[in-house]
Amino acid sequence: MRQLLETRHKSELNYTCVPSSLHIFESVPSTNQTLWDLLKDGADKNSIVIATEQTSGRGQWGRTWISPRGGLYLSVGIVPQLAAADSYQLTLASAWGIAALLRQCSISVGIKWPNDLVLQGRKLGGILTETKVHNGQITQAVIGVGINWANPVPDTGMNLQSWQASQPHQAISSLEMLTKTVLLGIQSGIDCLCQEGISVLLSRYLDLLTNIGEQVYINNLVGTVVGVTTQGNLHVCFDINEPNEITTPEIYLEPGTISLGYLDTPTAISAWDY
Repeated sequence: MRQLLETRHKSELNYTCVPSSLHIFESVPSTNQTLWDLLKDGADKNSIVIATEQTSGRGQWGRTWISPRGGLYLSVGIVPQLAAADSYQLTLASAWGIAALLRQCSISVGIKWPNDLVLQGRKLGGILTETKVHNGQITQAVIGVGINWANPVPDTGMNLQSWQASQPHQAISSLEMLTKTVLLGIQSGIDCLCQEGISVLLSRYLDLLTNIGEQVYINNLVGTVVGVTTQGNLHVCFDINEPNEITTPEIYLEPGTISLGYLDTPTAISAWDY
């Protein structure tokens, strides 16, 4: 894997967030935490950490990310020119970039708000972005990505290798190729954010968002998902003809406030306590 990644690094990863140092491990508690530790010890701010497995992988909002052997687990360090208030744009960029690159490989990946990659309605992977901030500006960001390749997955998950086995063409032939595709996807997303701006990026993100038009229950009222803001907040609108009392025709929900869950059919109604 190291040789393949280093070759790609020299020939194709020529951008401002290019990783100048690659660290590969058999097993780590968390690739994000390992990269933060390396950065604290003086590693280059654009380093990459890749691990065969994580023993204490982290998802969003402190959730556990089960990370057995066979999956892809990596973290990328970047130093974006971005205000702290806009930090979630890094997650939007990474999600769109990875999904778009996989779709170019004829893998019909979508995005589930706010940070998951889905395939046929099931979770293929996720993204965890962490930042350090000084005077309102991001001084360091770490983007962690986990993708199910050949590892066991729960009923709500999707394994890319198994999915490809049922397809006439297998564009991603190995874990190394998946790794390169994901790294180029992150590059593509960050490039779009930096060069074309959040409006263009958000439009592309929404094109791949599987939740658009989905009905959700909030406080016993039925709302419809209509979009996402530049800060990653979910935009939900309510029917003004709803018989129950509605105090506002729309609401913006921050990431972590609710969970849309995983469903077998995109038209099913999600419900939760808000």
